[in-house]
Amino acid sequence: MTIVGWLQIGLLFLAVLVAIKPLGLYMAQVFSGERTFLSPVLAPLEGGLYRLAGIQPDKEQGWLAYTVSMLAFSLAGFLALYAILRLQAYLPLNPRGLAGMAPDLAFNTAVSFVTNTNWQNYAGETTLGHFAQMAGLTVQNFLSAATGMALAVAFARAFVRSRVSTLGNFWVDMTRATLHVLLPIAIVVALAFVAMGLPQTLDASVTATTLEGGQQVIALGPVASQEAIKQLGTNGGGFFNVNAAHPFENPTAFSNYLNIFAMLSISAALVYTFGQMVGNRRQGWALISAMAVLLIAGVAATYWAEAQGNPILTWLGVDPALGNMEGKEVRFGQAMTALYATVTTGLSDGGVNGMHGSFTGLGGLVPMFLIQLGEVLPGGVGSGLYGMLVFALLSVFVAGLMVGRTPEFLGKKIEGREMKYAMLAVLILPLAILGFTAVSAMLPFAVASVGTAGPHGLSEILYAYTSAAGNNGSAFGGLTGNTPWYNTTLGIAMLLGRFAYVVPVMAIAGSLAAKVKSPASAGTFPTDGPLFVGLLIGIILILGGLQFFPALALGPIVEHFAMLAGQTF
Repeated sequence: MTIVGWLQIGLLFLAVLVAIKPLGLYMAQVFSGERTFLSPVLAPLEGGLYRLAGIQPDKEQGWLAYTVSMLAFSLAGFLALYAILRLQAYLPLNPRGLAGMAPDLAFNTAVSFVTNTNWQNYAGETTLGHFAQMAGLTVQNFLSAATGMALAVAFARAFVRSRVSTLGNFWVDMTRATLHVLLPIAIVVALAFVAMGLPQTLDASVTATTLEGGQQVIALGPVASQEAIKQLGTNGGGFFNVNAAHPFENPTAFSNYLNIFAMLSISAALVYTFGQMVGNRRQGWALISAMAVLLIAGVAATYWAEAQGNPILTWLGVDPALGNMEGKEVRFGQAMTALYATVTTGLSDGGVNGMHGSFTGLGGLVPMFLIQLGEVLPGGVGSGLYGMLVFALLSVFVAGLMVGRTPEFLGKKIEGREMKYAMLAVLILPLAILGFTAVSAMLPFAVASVGTAGPHGLSEILYAYTSAAGNNGSAFGGLTGNTPWYNTTLGIAMLLGRFAYVVPVMAIAGSLAAKVKSPASAGTFPTDGPLFVGLLIGIILILGGLQFFPALALGPIVEHFAMLAGQTF
């Protein structure tokens, strides 16, 4: 570890911290229907979209209608994307004449992008044409992110309203998220990426002459526009197979910095938006603080592990001073690779600028563990916020049990019904991850896809289902995932991680909105101070992470100690 590396990490977090308040206030204005500096341009367009779609923006929905609208919209998106992927050979803007995807791969990919997971069991530059990349994947990058933001905003309204049965209008919230937030920022970021050297063209490829005099065909396409929303919407699906390790997708240290900043900005600012909407900014900062503590701890652990070098090579007499550079780009180094890996897994982004499977045992453990915590650090745009609020409700319930009082959060009493829904939500992740991992580790044809023997091979399987159920999308590497078994089961895990989680969350929102909002009293447990932040961190670690410890002990933890002993498998 170096001072320069820590300065790079610190400056990035400082830049995000500066952006949180202005961006959070802007989004609070957007979702409250207030006028913003973009309203003169976007408000007429928004109204036109409502008239075209037959939407009555003033008509609000209860939690069930809101949730059904979201599910119907997601189903329509899945069917449209599945059709594009299967029929690619007959669609325009396919300059290389690429064939359509196989049914199981198309299912996996369509589910992946609709659920904001963006797991990719294919190489983008050799599998998809420009139409599929733009009209299929990029469109879903916007819409899946906007859906998550809409759900988070609806949940926030539940704490503001008293004795009402409505949470807003899904179609309005989703439209505003896309039109007023994601689209304008994505245009700016895409232009910045073009200036940094990312391609943005409809050409299929360019031919270059190598130093040896040979000819090399290099794929091109509309990369910058997809890269922008990939990061802003915490999608993570890359245009190229190696994602942000590709020089056309992430060419310089500056583009790498912008990638990480774009990942964090909207997700972190949405937490401030929550505080603004509920009239308690300190509450927003308290949630941000809990997220930051765990995320920074993850960065420190990963950076330290990779800077120590590979213990096996040290045993063989190799100088560990340069650290572990396996699977990393020289232009980024250990500090920015560790930061990228930690941020992309603390979020539900999934983009990578290095190969997580090439990290040390401890270095690979941290990204996997951060996903298993529930993708709330700060998680995906919207999904991270409502996931963190579920943990907040569990925290105040535990605090209430400790002091013998009815727990409250932001003036709403938390009772048995909310706790049942909350536990149903948090149990979805371990059920999907551990269940599918256990089955896959026993089936011979599933084990045959594992590229490495021993605990690292188990980590490959465990990471795959962790990433899928956590709607992350990053891969550990080494696992051949493009098989009917993995395409199907990973797709099911993605669906469970997104929709089986959010339905009970929305039920909680509906229950809270119907409750009376009570003013704070002398006996109210404060939820915007350091005591609550500490309790929240503890609950996240216990409920989010402890249940995965036995599986981690058989995978990356035993691999770490084996590496320290100089052993290989």
